[in-house]
Amino acid sequence: MPRKGMRSIFYKPSPFPSLSSLSPSSPHRTFSDSVEEENIETAELLITKWDSVTNHSSSSYTKPAHLFSGTRFEAKQYLNAVKRLQTAMKHLVSQDPTSETLVRLQFLMQLAMKTLEKELCQILSSSREHLDPETVSNRSSTDRRSSFSDFDDEISVDDEFRVAGNSISETERMSMIAMADLKAIIDCMISSGYGKECVKVYINIRKSIVDEALFHLGVERLSFSQFNKMDWEVVELKVKTWLNAVKIAVSTLFHGERILCDHVFATASEKRIAESCFAEITREGAALLFGLPEMVAKSKKTPEKIFKTLDLYEAISDNWPQIQSIFSFESTSIVRSLAVNSMVKLGDAIRAMLSEFESAIQKESSKVPVPAGGIHPLTRYVLNYITFLADYSIVLGDIITDYPQSPLPENYYRSPMRNENPLVSDISERIAWLILVVLCKIDAKAELYKDVALSYLFLANNMQYVVEKVRKSNLGFLLGEDWLTKHKLKVKEYVSKFERMGWSKVLSFLPENPTVEMPAEQVRACYMSFNAAFQETCRKQSAWIVSDPKLREEIKISIGSKLVRRYKEFYERHRSGSASVNGFKPEYIGNYLSNILYGTGDSSHSYSTKSLSRIFNRR
Repeated sequence: MPRKGMRSIFYKPSPFPSLSSLSPSSPHRTFSDSVEEENIETAELLITKWDSVTNHSSSSYTKPAHLFSGTRFEAKQYLNAVKRLQTAMKHLVSQDPTSETLVRLQFLMQLAMKTLEKELCQILSSSREHLDPETVSNRSSTDRRSSFSDFDDEISVDDEFRVAGNSISETERMSMIAMADLKAIIDCMISSGYGKECVKVYINIRKSIVDEALFHLGVERLSFSQFNKMDWEVVELKVKTWLNAVKIAVSTLFHGERILCDHVFATASEKRIAESCFAEITREGAALLFGLPEMVAKSKKTPEKIFKTLDLYEAISDNWPQIQSIFSFESTSIVRSLAVNSMVKLGDAIRAMLSEFESAIQKESSKVPVPAGGIHPLTRYVLNYITFLADYSIVLGDIITDYPQSPLPENYYRSPMRNENPLVSDISERIAWLILVVLCKIDAKAELYKDVALSYLFLANNMQYVVEKVRKSNLGFLLGEDWLTKHKLKVKEYVSKFERMGWSKVLSFLPENPTVEMPAEQVRACYMSFNAAFQETCRKQSAWIVSDPKLREEIKISIGSKLVRRYKEFYERHRSGSASVNGFKPEYIGNYLSNILYGTGDSSHSYSTKSLSRIFNRR
């Protein structure tokens, strides 16, 4: 069909004269002038056609077609036509800046940019699924695909991705196509002097996507006054949500957005535009994200809050390399500063909580002895607390480096890792100090018992609890075998003193030499005294307790071996001397001892943990 016929279909008359009538009539027109004129006419046909198709649909029930749909072969032609239009405009400006033809070309360029702006909106909006940060972030930032300009007219964009065969999923393929389309449009608009318009569209749509994603991750805008009124249980739930959100936001959301920005604004002249766009899209969301850690750091410092505070610090620390990389632009330095400041304030809060925890141990002042000589609630609380602290040993080592603490006695503890890992050594010595503080408090509380044997049993119970907690947790790794060995010996020492103080009276009623000849009356007196003392001691110690089953059996075996050996020798030597001897055989000792140290007898003691709770859980 002749070109004139085509124009009658795609081109509506305008107030501007035709291009041929505006061309200067000169007998010296060259071949290149004719080619340029033909290129301009081709561009005019495409631009006016798509202006009509995308902006003036004939029916309100018909959705307008999109240039970048299907194989987008015509989109390739369209972008090339715009480039030829640019070339023609530059040529006319150099020849005749007042040319009416230039005015017409500027009008066509405006139509073209209007169409491309709509296409940009359409791709950004309709391809959200294929441009979601997770899909985009799965692509390497160096995996650049060529734009339209790198292909011959005969090759469609789809051919570019077909090369990859079955190595990528359909979602990834669609993502790559959408990114290539965006890059082609943005390159064209910026090179045509319409960068401001395309950047505005890009920022508005992508920012709304980022903000919406953060909202769905549970990142919310809170004032400090709102936060401060929340119960700690509510704050804990928000921290849990935040910990999941920061991982996804950094590794997926912001990472994917950076890759997308770097790709669609990939040319050297667009680097500053990429920086500006990324900063505008993510700055507000990132500031919102790092708001919660700062509020937690500013809230009241109580020991119970330390673990969630450590979780926040650790999460930012773990993500810091990516934060640095993603927000490496100067214009996004505020985000890096927010992350660093959050870590600094969280670290300060954690150090304050550790100091408060130590102070709370020192201030615990209960004066009621624990029933039956069992494990003191202070020992349980402190060791459980410290056990959890040990799980954060690496991050804690970083936080408390160079932080002053009370010096440990030189002969008490020296970290075995001081030369290997100074950071871990610091936390090891801090924990060793806290255990020493609580053990000193337990020593003082042993004096509350009127029965000396029970006070040593109390010390043995608490030391054994400490040893087992250390042995079965990361504390054992931090404190080392030497520490464990030393404190196991302390348990044995306390047990030995308990046995001596608790059973020396019973043993005293048996002669040092059980086989020595004795008068019958003296034998009978020994039996009566031993029997009364033994039963009274068993009755009393049936109300006492040893919480560790293994230690309890070891103590009973030790007591039994001492008693049975001497009593059996005495019994065998003097059994024929009195009929009453036959009523108390050596095997009965084991039966009596089987009932002691279970805490089943009566106890007049009562212990309240309210004072302890008030100290450690102050709001």
